[in-house]
Amino acid sequence: MSSLLYDAQGPRAKRRNVALTVVFIAALAALLWWMYGTLQDKQQLEWAKWKPFFGGTEAWTTYILPGLENTLKAAALAMVIALPLGAVLGIARMSDHAWIRVPVGVVVEFFRAIPVLILMIFGLALYSEYTNVSTDDRPLYAVVTGLVLYNAAVLAEIVRAGILALPKGQSEAAMAIGLRKGQTMRTILLPQAVTTMLPAIVSQVVVIVKDTALGGGVLTFADLIAAVSPMSSYYGANTIASFTVVALIFIAINFALTTFASWLEQRLRRAKKSTGAVLKADDAAVAGTAGAGAGGV
Repeated sequence: MSSLLYDAQGPRAKRRNVALTVVFIAALAALLWWMYGTLQDKQQLEWAKWKPFFGGTEAWTTYILPGLENTLKAAALAMVIALPLGAVLGIARMSDHAWIRVPVGVVVEFFRAIPVLILMIFGLALYSEYTNVSTDDRPLYAVVTGLVLYNAAVLAEIVRAGILALPKGQSEAAMAIGLRKGQTMRTILLPQAVTTMLPAIVSQVVVIVKDTALGGGVLTFADLIAAVSPMSSYYGANTIASFTVVALIFIAINFALTTFASWLEQRLRRAKKSTGAVLKADDAAVAGTAGAGAGGV
């Protein structure tokens, strides 16, 4: 069955797609078999290397849970700061005043163009040279600073794009009834743009959680990634097992975030479609009579 976006496949296209599917499945199976054989030859699938994660709690309480706590702490701090800062920057970039719009635009484009790792390294050097932050706290401060500067700039563009995506009639109707631009933004545009922006915002939140690993890999920040090296050394070079467990934890966290975002988006869309008013039978009858009378007139 054809549609505007999809043409029905013919016999040759169907045969070609079936052949490509078979080839892909065979190649994937061969790759998985090769990986299994390689890991087996390197003795990475022995129970002794996986036992610390499934046969006791020492690895979790000593390495994984403290690293997870630091990862979530850095991500939460970055989210709490970057989300409102990005909203303010995005709205300011749409200002009618050039002395606000131009500097904010320069700041946003500047921090969007710099890799987040460079911002973290710069923050570490900044806190080391010009502040009294202790050596133990500097990696956390540097990671949060880099995440906030980069992601606030990206979120500013998400907010601006979400607002500009709304029909112009929304702003024009608000101006027609005498609302100021600030009132229009606060009461009309932002509430409608939230639903549009939500998937992109959640994607950026997932990026924040994942980018905390840069601090553990480069800045000696004691997060999940930093816990892999001492953990694998202590339990007999089970690096593959350690990285696998850490990767599964990141997958679980990000999957929970995306699931919650999907639920929230659906709830917001249902709330927009509902009027929020429940009519009784008598009220409905009166409304129907009034409508019929108006039609007759």
